[in-house]
Amino acid sequence: MSEWTRRSFLMGTASGLGLLVVPSFLSRNGLLFASPDSAAGLAADLNHTYFATQFGIDEKTIRRAMQVALSRGGDLADLYFQHRISNYVGLEDGDVNRAYSSVDLGVGIRVVVGDQTGYAFTEELTLDSIVKTAEMAASIAQGSPSHVPETFKIAGHKNYYPIETAWEEVGIGKKIPFLEKINANIFQRDQRVVKASITFSDDTSHFLLVNSNGLAVEDAQPGSYLGAYCTAEQDGRRESNGYSVAGRRDIHSFSAKVIDDVANTAVERTVALFEAVQPPAGEMPIVLAGGESGILLHEAIGHGMEADFNRKAISIYSEMIGRKICSENITIIDDATNLNLRGSINVDDEGNPGERTVLVQDGILRSYMHDRISARHYGVEPTGSGRRQSFRHKPMPRMRNTYMEPGPDDPQDIIRSVKKGVYAINFTNGQVQIGAGDFSFYVAAGYLIEDGKLTAPVKDINLIGNGPKALENVSMVGNDLKMAIGGWTCGKNGQRVPVSVGQPTVKIDSSVTVGGTRS
Repeated sequence: MSEWTRRSFLMGTASGLGLLVVPSFLSRNGLLFASPDSAAGLAADLNHTYFATQFGIDEKTIRRAMQVALSRGGDLADLYFQHRISNYVGLEDGDVNRAYSSVDLGVGIRVVVGDQTGYAFTEELTLDSIVKTAEMAASIAQGSPSHVPETFKIAGHKNYYPIETAWEEVGIGKKIPFLEKINANIFQRDQRVVKASITFSDDTSHFLLVNSNGLAVEDAQPGSYLGAYCTAEQDGRRESNGYSVAGRRDIHSFSAKVIDDVANTAVERTVALFEAVQPPAGEMPIVLAGGESGILLHEAIGHGMEADFNRKAISIYSEMIGRKICSENITIIDDATNLNLRGSINVDDEGNPGERTVLVQDGILRSYMHDRISARHYGVEPTGSGRRQSFRHKPMPRMRNTYMEPGPDDPQDIIRSVKKGVYAINFTNGQVQIGAGDFSFYVAAGYLIEDGKLTAPVKDINLIGNGPKALENVSMVGNDLKMAIGGWTCGKNGQRVPVSVGQPTVKIDSSVTVGGTRS
């Protein structure tokens, strides 16, 4: 890409999904993983799926649509049915002033010929509309008809987001108290607070994927988001900041501690800005805090490892599989299997099982993130990374939960090793050039490092650099891996999908410039 691509990675809207509280079962580097025997329920056949029982989409309908989709040939055809129920409620100035629910329903039909895709969708689940949609998708192919599978096998899968209560069973009356409690806590925390805005959203997305290989798979993806944003005033000057929690969880995850943490963190981040300073501009060591600063890893490096950018020779990593790209202390993972995290998926939107994909191992680039098209191009298996925003969109390689594994260093030793630098906690409003990895991120919360100690908060600064170059200059990796629990949503090619990010404390020796101010 020759142009800067605006990245949208901080989420605060009604479609947000969310991690709310860390449960008591932890394993492997402090991340959450489903037990091997957990599995989602299976329909007996295509006449007993969610879409068959709720909307009459039986095997006869699917076979007819598949026959039309394959009427001109093609290497692969698939049908993606989706039903999403979303709810939103907002509180501002002490009153609940926004609330709505929405329902989205339809099917997207894809026909793949080589690296090319024919795609069409409809919001009307009648046989006539589905058949016409299949005809439009089939127009990309120009060959003889392909055969419809004799049988469709419904595939089982593990369940990485078990919940106790479905969001469809939770009324607005059970959600409003969360908003009211956070609002009260925010104003009690600090007398300088003059305004607070709190939002709560939840949704459930049911989907059924059926393809011309005879695969059928269905899933129900729950999600929730709780965020608070406040404004404080001191000596005629105003500052604002906020905090959110999000993930694939249900209402029982909203403990008193979570409610308190949301209010407290939002206020702490806001009032700290009254003491913030702007450091001198220039290149200097940067320490990225564990957790939310993993968004830089996601944006400036992760996208370059999505296979479509490499298949099209856009990414700097296009010819680097098997080569060393950074320190041997660095291992980078993109993972669908973290329990209840926002970017976790039981199966991707092409029906492939969610998996843990090692992108970089001990400094060596091992794999890209693949959908079915790129996997076929490279002669490898899909990595369960084929994702789409909705039935209106075709799938493409996307990240899920992207993080750097912990290293050997004590986080305090990392800070002590810096004479003069910046400690970055979280970011907003970034720009990334996907191909080369050049980036500019605004630091929303952070501190100066002076003589090995954290001193004054910082504000109104950007970090400017190159993702691959910054990765090469990582000299220390902490042993404190932390996953972010905010409402992260990743934008790519006009599509937005929920993700999570994380990393341990990391020191970048050079190649990052501190400079600029927030406009």
